[in-house]
Amino acid sequence: MQLTQFTDLGLRVVMRLAVLDADASPSTRLIAQQLNVSYAHTTKVVTRLGELGIVNTKRGRSGGLSITELGRTATIGWLARRLEGPGEVVDCEGNKPCPLRGGCLLRSALHDAQEAFFTSLDGVTIADVTRQPSKTVLLRLTTQSNEAG
Repeated sequence: MQLTQFTDLGLRVVMRLAVLDADASPSTRLIAQQLNVSYAHTTKVVTRLGELGIVNTKRGRSGGLSITELGRTATIGWLARRLEGPGEVVDCEGNKPCPLRGGCLLRSALHDAQEAFFTSLDGVTIADVTRQPSKTVLLRLTTQSNEAG
């Protein structure tokens, strides 16, 4: 199974924020630069993370992003489910509906596989994926961004 770019970026944003000091509040633009991704895409992801209660967003001169307690303790499975949304692995009902959809067993097998994928991530927290050696790499993003700018 492949996650959407939206979910991938959401997980990376949360990981980045999880390793920062509690008083750090980077801007969405800075996070986008550090992760080498589009600012517009990052803004959409951050908005959704805010809706989910994973990050706090504050506008203005003293604004920025910070991770919430839920963001620190949420499992990757829980977060990925919410970022991916309710869609299925395959779209059997799209513009050209699949002629097999009335009696196909593949759709349910793929749904079960998708759920097994998420379930396997239910035991993994943000803290689990931001420990060493990942933490060192995530913290280096600040240095790399400052050197590039």
